[in-house]
Amino acid sequence: MELGQLLAANLQELRRERNLSLGELSKLTGISKPVLSEMEKGSGNPTISTLWKIARGFQVPYTRLLEEVEPLGRVVHRSDVLEQSEEAEHYRTYFYYNVTPERNFELIIGEVDGHSEHPSAGHGPRTEEFIYLQEGELTLRTAAQSYSLKPGDALHFDSAQSHTYVNPGSAAAKFVCINVYPQSSKKDQV
Repeated sequence: MELGQLLAANLQELRRERNLSLGELSKLTGISKPVLSEMEKGSGNPTISTLWKIARGFQVPYTRLLEEVEPLGRVVHRSDVLEQSEEAEHYRTYFYYNVTPERNFELIIGEVDGHSEHPSAGHGPRTEEFIYLQEGELTLRTAAQSYSLKPGDALHFDSAQSHTYVNPGSAAAKFVCINVYPQSSKKDQV
């Protein structure tokens, strides 16, 4: 299923579960009613930042907006994975596994072009992020600290706070990212 169709179905379901009007969702997310309406119709191509605003508004993991029913023992081919990028397209993500009622994490492959950066809002209370750098250089900045990674390095940090992925090198940085959401919140949210 395409990104627009998945997002439309999940937005409608989440709004219905919470008995929210488009106006109420607009207030929770800071996104206009017309834009939300277009997304529910499967139109448009929302940015990563827009989806994070919606996820925070609903208080759900980001990938809850993109989830499909997933059978066990299924191979996920790169060609079937949803790619998402920011407007400038210097940062891309590929979502392999989303949060489900049985799984409290999401598995993402991230790419940051050389000499580029991508700010990310916090992912919700008590969330943790695990990053494994495969290629290139990556610096992760939070308000309190900066972490520099080389290929083969890993980082675990509190992703409830805003953070920025920075690629100081010229080659693209490629990394595996696992976002872990608290069990109690997941049950409440999904």
